[in-house]
Amino acid sequence: MNKIVAIIDDEPDIVELVSLHLTKAGFKVKGFFDAKSFYQFLHKEIPDIIILDLMLPDIDGIEICKYLKMNEKYSLIPIIMLTARGDESDKVLGLELGADDYVTKPFSPRELVARVKAVLRRGKLSQQERKIIKIDNILKIDLQKYEVYVNEKKVGLTTTEFKILEILSKKRGWVFSRDQLLDYLWGDDKIVIDRTIDVHIKHLRDKLGPAGKFIKNIRGIGYKLE
Repeated sequence: MNKIVAIIDDEPDIVELVSLHLTKAGFKVKGFFDAKSFYQFLHKEIPDIIILDLMLPDIDGIEICKYLKMNEKYSLIPIIMLTARGDESDKVLGLELGADDYVTKPFSPRELVARVKAVLRRGKLSQQERKIIKIDNILKIDLQKYEVYVNEKKVGLTTTEFKILEILSKKRGWVFSRDQLLDYLWGDDKIVIDRTIDVHIKHLRDKLGPAGKFIKNIRGIGYKLE
């Protein structure tokens, strides 16, 4: 699936030029000339990376950056700032607010494409460090925060349900028997029958909604995530 790049710049020529080079590089590009149209898009779809001009007609780019980084739903989206030469204080402020990189105008479109690729690679590594598991852009499991999101909406799971999802997601495609899952959950303290797992799985699937389909029942053996 092509990565989505959102570019916000009030100069149509720049949006067109950058879109052309990014599309050639295999990205899907969404262009916006002001903050309002970008925010409308953001409420429907979340891009993989944002290229943000600091000088916009309606809302300052720094304010957009601040809004994104303070909002849990959007805080992980990488941001590359476009700045005019000499705006060093804006650059510093943007980076302090959490922007990932900056490019000064005028710029080389090829260099910008390279920066986009580099920031996305770094983001992938940092996600691995944070132990975030993403499945099919629907299910996101944050193993450090013990949080699960389905289509960007947080799902409340019990500790047992989360641990079942954790072990299945860490070894995707592996089939775990009910006994193996019971051992993982309760070890030597287990005094429950293996059908308890079926009840927890049912509740887990129900809570995950459209992502529940990833948990497969292997008849007579157990469960796997794929």
